[in-house]
Amino acid sequence: MAEARLDHVGLSVHDLDAAAEWYCAAFGYRRELALRVDPIDLDIVMLLHPAHGDRLELLHRPGSVAGLRPANPAEAALSEAYGHIAFDVVDLDADYQRIVGLGARAVLEPRPSPEVGVRMAFVADPEGNLVELMQRGHP
Repeated sequence: MAEARLDHVGLSVHDLDAAAEWYCAAFGYRRELALRVDPIDLDIVMLLHPAHGDRLELLHRPGSVAGLRPANPAEAALSEAYGHIAFDVVDLDADYQRIVGLGARAVLEPRPSPEVGVRMAFVADPEGNLVELMQRGHP
């Protein structure tokens, strides 16, 4: 079996600049590069987390339409496609409040996760994409 690791997650958005600014402010990403694919009228901004190396690719194509925007994780699990992005945070309660203050919609307040030793919360980014916040190391 070949060794592989997840390189990045791609997320199609309506407002590329606003989405990039929000993910940078909410999670500490920095713009790594911007690309233009002229034959299909596609703009891309790649975000890089300077401490962890995680990458988030934001894409915008004029004429794109909003896809499934589930209201919560249970609703997302009814679709066999993208469900949510999850971020590991240091202080779940403080980060949840800070991120909601940056314009995220509160979905599920901080609580114990079904996974033992983990706390979790859910928000929706300003475009409605579900984002899970996780804090590991809790009883």
